[in-house]
Amino acid sequence: MKTNRIITGDACHELPKLSDASFQAIIADPPYYNVLTDEAWDTQWDSEEAYLAWALHWARECMRLLKPDGLFFCFGQLGKREHVFIHLMSRLCNEFQFHDLVIWDRAVGYNERRDSFTPAYEMILVLRKNEQVKFIKDAVRIPYDKQTIAAYLKDTRYKNKTARHQHLLAGKYATNLLRVPSLKGSSKEKCGHPSQKPSGLIEKLIRCSTEAGDVVLDPFLGSGTTAVVAQDLERAWLGIEINPRYVKMATRRLEGRLL
Repeated sequence: MKTNRIITGDACHELPKLSDASFQAIIADPPYYNVLTDEAWDTQWDSEEAYLAWALHWARECMRLLKPDGLFFCFGQLGKREHVFIHLMSRLCNEFQFHDLVIWDRAVGYNERRDSFTPAYEMILVLRKNEQVKFIKDAVRIPYDKQTIAAYLKDTRYKNKTARHQHLLAGKYATNLLRVPSLKGSSKEKCGHPSQKPSGLIEKLIRCSTEAGDVVLDPFLGSGTTAVVAQDLERAWLGIEINPRYVKMATRRLEGRLL
């Protein structure tokens, strides 16, 4: 399989062409259904059931393409108007093994809402094929500041100060609540896609689930963040994107013009 390339096409048509168990990690950030109401690609379904049928089709293909010890990450959102992801998660978890539910704390909320709490997070459903998965916990540790390290070293419960110091220098293990600021219009990373995810968030997903040389798939490549991050981390990648404008955007980023 040729990697490090973008396939221009519909994921539902292109995924069946790929071989079983080809990818160590799959990161999918699909349309959420009637969330970005100004975008035709997010409002193309006549009903929730039509959207769910579409989502289950490509998600099943993704699970077929996942390696036995791989992880499949699927983005979604909940809120007063955005509840269809609950149903998608339920149906996917009835068919496949649940591994985790990661909360992406965007640090800054969406536009204020008068009759409900302001949404400030999105979700990442993580599925697997088997209980034995490649998960590299040390790759996503969060550094302690110097003051915290100094304070923890004073804890008399730890007799081996050298080992304790090394552990603290490595940082604390990440939880399934990932706080990564969302991209605002003034961000240098922002390149014009309305639902672009920050590279810092995608990097955590790739680091925890792959090693150098592994292959990552993004069936909804959009602005190309997964490809850019995978390339920087020396992972092979394959992206599928139906919109030619976004394909050009991703290609320019990969060529270094927008980074």
